[in-house]
Amino acid sequence: MNGASGPARSGGGPANEFDHPVVASLYDVLDPDRSDLDMYVAVAGEVGARTVIDVGCGTGVLALRPMERGIDVIGVEPAGEMLAVARRKPGADVVRWVHGDATALPPGDADLVTMTANVAQVFTTDTAWEETLAAVRGALRPGGTLAFETRVPERRAWESWTPERTFARTDAPGLGTVEEWMRLDDVALPLVTFTSTTRLPDGTEVTAVSTLRFRERDEVAASLDACGFGRVEVRDLAYAPGKGWLFVARAL
Repeated sequence: MNGASGPARSGGGPANEFDHPVVASLYDVLDPDRSDLDMYVAVAGEVGARTVIDVGCGTGVLALRPMERGIDVIGVEPAGEMLAVARRKPGADVVRWVHGDATALPPGDADLVTMTANVAQVFTTDTAWEETLAAVRGALRPGGTLAFETRVPERRAWESWTPERTFARTDAPGLGTVEEWMRLDDVALPLVTFTSTTRLPDGTEVTAVSTLRFRERDEVAASLDACGFGRVEVRDLAYAPGKGWLFVARAL
């Protein structure tokens, strides 16, 4: 379920759901279309990145794509079960996997840091967001690039986050039929809280309550400026035109 229809899946989300071993193993099965990642691969090419850090890397879908071109990659993920799935994938042994968030990164000289899907929106307080941006800035070389996306608040995407509109049924190979849906719990802008449910074939339901922060464009730009980023470019989302922004910022 990508950002065009609901809260984009991301390993940077609530660890209580993503740390469930079965749910983590189903992550790629339930969300096979990751065309949303194409724009990040394109940015890596634009800036000639040789070292990339993917914050909230989930099961490593993006982290493993740059490896096809010989780019050094670090995947950072707070949900241990998601990281375990990533580490089992072909080619995963050449990626450096970090169990934690951006603040676990040591200072470095990376060319590009990415935060895909809803990763940038899970930081609901100014402090958490600023600490993340500061850690990312420290991990980048001067002139390095940060790329991330966020939803346009005025589009009010959360109005469609109902069980009726988000219900999906997927046949998981070797497991059976898996059902998933979302329920909107509270809107207290800029915060939106919802519950996601995954029902496994044996009837077990795994639920997670998540809160996302919908920042305005100028607010995001101001936070980048305050944390040592400049030359901020704001692009439309290629996979969901008009529904979100792709921020591309350079470290000063």
